[in-house]
Amino acid sequence: MTPGHSDLWFLPLGGCGEIGMNMNLYGHDDCWLMVDCGITFGEHPEVHSLESRQVQMADPAFIADRQENLAGIIITHGHEDHIGALPWLWPQLKVPVYTTAYTAEILRRKLVEHKLDDKVPVRVVNTGDRITIGNFTVEWIGHNHSLPEPCGLVIETRVGNIFHTADWKLDKDPVVGEPYDENVYRGLAHREITAMVCDSTCATVPGWTDSEQSVQQDLTSLIGAATGRVIVACFGSNIARLTTLAKIAATTNRHLGILGRSLINTVSVATTCGYWSSADTLVERSHLAYLPADTLLLVATGSQGEPHAALNRLSRGSFRDLQLEPGDTVIFSARKIPGNEKDIDALIERLIGMGVDVVTPESCNSHIHTSGHPSRDELTCMYEWVSPEICIPVHGEKEHLEAHVEVAAEAGVTRKLLGRNGDLYFLAPDKGIRRGVVSTGRLGIEQKKLVRLE
Repeated sequence: MTPGHSDLWFLPLGGCGEIGMNMNLYGHDDCWLMVDCGITFGEHPEVHSLESRQVQMADPAFIADRQENLAGIIITHGHEDHIGALPWLWPQLKVPVYTTAYTAEILRRKLVEHKLDDKVPVRVVNTGDRITIGNFTVEWIGHNHSLPEPCGLVIETRVGNIFHTADWKLDKDPVVGEPYDENVYRGLAHREITAMVCDSTCATVPGWTDSEQSVQQDLTSLIGAATGRVIVACFGSNIARLTTLAKIAATTNRHLGILGRSLINTVSVATTCGYWSSADTLVERSHLAYLPADTLLLVATGSQGEPHAALNRLSRGSFRDLQLEPGDTVIFSARKIPGNEKDIDALIERLIGMGVDVVTPESCNSHIHTSGHPSRDELTCMYEWVSPEICIPVHGEKEHLEAHVEVAAEAGVTRKLLGRNGDLYFLAPDKGIRRGVVSTGRLGIEQKKLVRLE
C-alpha cells in the first residue's frame, strides 16, 4: 500500500481513539512522513511483567515494513506520549529525526541510555523554519503548552496542505515561552489548509483553558496555610508547573525539593537550555529529613499512581530519604488520565491512611491545576482562524473525538472525518475514510526487549 503522485493520506497508528502513544503517518507520492513516536502507561491482562504492563507503544510494523519509503520522523515536543518510544523503535525505522532544541536535549539523553546517541541523526529546527523532508515541505508553528518549544506543523504537498496541531493551548501570559500569536494562525487560512489534524484532549470541557499563571494564587494560599510538609504531585515534564512552584516556595519561605527521576531530568534539561534558573536553590534529597517539616515544599512524580514513582514510594514508606507524617499535605496538581483512576484512588487511600491531608482538583474549590490542552472555546477560535476544509480529531478517546467534531461543525467546518487507529484517511484526490486498513497493536518492554501485547 503506497500513496501515488496525486494521493495525500493520513494514517494514525497510535493516539487516535485513545490518549497517549501518539504515532501518525502522512503519505504522498511514494513517501511517508512520521509525526511523533510516543508511549503510554497501562496494564495488559495477558502480560505478567510489571515493566511490560506499564510502558507501551504503538506497533510500527506497517511503516517498518516500508522503511525505504519513510523520509523522516518529526517530534513535535518533549512529552513522553510524543517522544518516549523513539529510542525503542528507531532501530526499525533508521531515518533522520527533526525537532526543536529543548526536545532534542530530552531525546539526546534517552538515546545515550540506549547507546544510540552516535547513530540517530537528529536535526534541530526552530519555530518558523521551513524544511523539505522527502516529498513534503514542513513549517514549524510555535504553540503554548506546559513545556518549552511545542510546535504544530504545516505539512505542504503538491495536492494539499495539512495543519497538524499536536498539543497546544492559547495562553496570553504563559509561564514558559511566548504568548500565542493570533495572526500566525489567521495566516494559515490563506494557505488553503485541506485538513486540520487537531488535539481533542479537552474537547468536552466548556470555555477556555486557564493560563498557568492562574494556578499560582490558589496554590500559594493552600501551601501557605499548610502546617507540615507539602508535597505537590505533577507530571514530571511540566516545567511550567515547576516554575510556578519555585515562585511559591520563595513566597511562602519554604525550601524547594524535587523527588523523582523524571523531574530531576526535566530540571537538568531546562537548565541546560536556559529555561530554569533556580537549580542552585534546590535542597539536596539527603538533607530533607533534617529540615523542619513546615519549611519544605516538595515536588514529586507519581500523580498517576505509577508504581515506581516517588509519591507511590512515599505512600508505602519505602522512600529512602524521607518519611511522610500525619499533618503533611499532598496536593495533586494534575488531572487523572483515563485508565489510571484505580491506581490513583489506591494511592490516595494509602496517603489518607497515613494521616496525610490529600487535596485533589476534584476535592477542593481551589484552582490547583490547569491543562496544557485547548477547551471548546479555544478549538472554536482555531477553526475560525485557520478555516480548514476538513476536521480530523485525534489525541483523545471516543467521547473527546465526538465532542471535537461538534465544535468544528459549530465553527462552520462542513466536512469531518472521525476515525481511529488503523483507519486510512483520504485527503486527496478523493476525501473519506477506509476503516481498519492497517492492523494496529501495542508493544511492551520485557527484560529490555520489545514484546507484542495485542
